[in-house]
Amino acid sequence: MTVLLFLIPIALFLGGLGLLAFLWALKSGQYDDLDGAAERILLDDDDDDENQSDEGNAPPSA
Repeated sequence: MTVLLFLIPIALFLGGLGLLAFLWALKSGQYDDLDGAAERILLDDDDDDENQSDEGNAPPSA
């Protein structure tokens, strides 16, 4: 029974610490754009990379 005297304050402290971490994440904008990363994978950026590398290797025009 005396173990509860140690476990309850430790549990409350860890719960408060988790709550503070969650509130910090909200305040710093971690949850602002939930769909951006999911949609970014669908975009085809390979075409842009190939066009830029071809322009750099083109012979100079006279």
